[in-house]
Order: sequence, then structure tokens, then C-alpha cells
Amino acid sequence: MNALKITLIQSEISWHNRSENLNHIESLIKKNNLQTDLIVLPEMFNTGFTMNPTEVSEEMDGVTVDFLIRIARETQADITGSIAVNENGKYYNRLIWIKPDGEILTYDKRHLFRMGGEDKVYTQGGSLLTVDLKGWRIRPFICYDLRFPVWSRNSGIEYDLAVFTANWPAARDLHWDILLRARAIENQCYVAGVNRTGRDGNGVNYNGRSSVIDYYGKTLFQGEADECVHTITLSHSELIGYRESFPAWMDSDRFELI
Repeated sequence: MNALKITLIQSEISWHNRSENLNHIESLIKKNNLQTDLIVLPEMFNTGFTMNPTEVSEEMDGVTVDFLIRIARETQADITGSIAVNENGKYYNRLIWIKPDGEILTYDKRHLFRMGGEDKVYTQGGSLLTVDLKGWRIRPFICYDLRFPVWSRNSGIEYDLAVFTANWPAARDLHWDILLRARAIENQCYVAGVNRTGRDGNGVNYNGRSSVIDYYGKTLFQGEADECVHTITLSHSELIGYRESFPAWMDSDRFELI
């Protein structure tokens, strides 16, 4: 099984300024001359985490999806992050996953952040997504999903890497650190969490701390509060070796969501 290179782009986000954000992300990608398999962007990387989708949302044939398709083609890497999408009269906080050949995969955020009123504006998703990349099985989630272990439960070892794209406030960074590690340990998988930095249009502060955690709960990388672009290589053989030596997943309880 091939190793997997993933790149975390922890960026500042200009409030409701799509063109500036897309140009900035492209400049970060070009500046770092990325050689990677997967690029992960923050939640609502093109607008900031906004409750005003009528102002900033796009359809699936909009500017941002076209941008992601072009970047995936030019870098020959998968790329993912979430945006506000308008579809059939409803709004979704939708993770867009683009492959170099232009294939589009999507995941709609399951857990909407009620303390910010997200549940009043966006429509809840109901389906998990698992993406194959170089033989790795990758399952993406969005921000607040991190707090809900049942939704991210790796029953029967269905995935090898969980990806959380986020706008996670600095005020709760302790929760971010602990929950990322917990999800990695309990699911015996790698976990990557990509957060933004800076201050949004509502005055909320973000301090990054984008992280990669291994199956043992060890932090392989953690960013600081500034913007950063970090590429890390993950070993599939080491993951499998750990699962075989400590197969706790075989004793997990079986249940279904209702």
C-alpha cells in the first residue's frame, strides 16, 4: 500500500470576499509548489462561516467548484473543503471533494451548529462519504461533527483517515485538541483537522492549531495561530500493523443510527 501525502492549508479568510479568498488560496498553493496527494482547506474557505447564505452561496456549477476543479487538475491532487451551496431552494454547508480528473464528490454537514443558528439556515445532511485515494479509504466531516462520536464511528474499520474541515473558534481550542485525539484513538485511524486563523466578520477569533494525529493518539503535526501550509506523509503499513497488534475494533458494539 502506498504512503499518502496530505497537505493542510490553514488560511485566513476574508469575510464574504470570494474572489480574494480563492486568489489567496491559489497563491499559497503556488508559493509552496505542492507535491501531494490531497489538499485540505478549512470550512467555508471561500466566505468564512456565515449565516447569510442568501448573500454568498453558490450552485454546484459556480465559481468555487470550477476553481477547485482547475486546482485539482493543475496539481494532480485531490482537493477538498466546504462551501455554502444553494440547491433546489435549500442551503447546505457542503464539503466538495474534487479529483484530478474532475470527478466531484460531496458530503453535507450532518451536525449543524445550533449555538450559531446554523440549524435555522442550512439543511442537515444524512449520508456519510468515503473516498478512495491510492487505496486509502478517507472519510470527511465538517467542524461540529467532531463532537459526535457515533456519526464518525469507524465500525468494522471502514476508513483509514478521517478529515475534519473546520472554522473552530479559539475559545474552544482545548476541545479541538482533545476531540481530534479521541476520534483517532477510538477509531484506530489517522485524523487530520484543518482550521482557519484570524478573525471573522462576527468578531470570532480563530487560532489555527490544524493537526494530524495518528492511530495511537500521537500528534504528528500541529500548527500555531498563523497561516501555514504543511505537507505530511502517512504510512498505511504502520496503521495496519497497529490494528493487527491491538485489534480493539473487533470488540466494538454494533448499532445503527435511527
